[in-house]
Amino acid sequence: MAADRGWDRLANGDLLDSAERDGFDILITTDRSMRHQQNLSSRHLAIIVLLSQAWPYARSRIEEIRDTVANIKLGELREIYIPMRDEG
Repeated sequence: MAADRGWDRLANGDLLDSAERDGFDILITTDRSMRHQQNLSSRHLAIIVLLSQAWPYARSRIEEIRDTVANIKLGELREIYIPMRDEG
């Protein structure tokens, strides 16, 4: 977790630098502004943005999250829609 590494206090650019430096390939976040604040084309990691901070709702999309992790490319950002109620 980011907090365990002290990354929860870092700005997005510094967070991405630290993740790359520590050898991470993928960063999963709920920060919706990541797409607009960072130039990702030169990054050596991929970013997945979960469009909800509520784990019970995100859990309902776990297969989509797994598939995205398996197929995302370095330098790419993908957002995963998380409904805030049961749709189904």
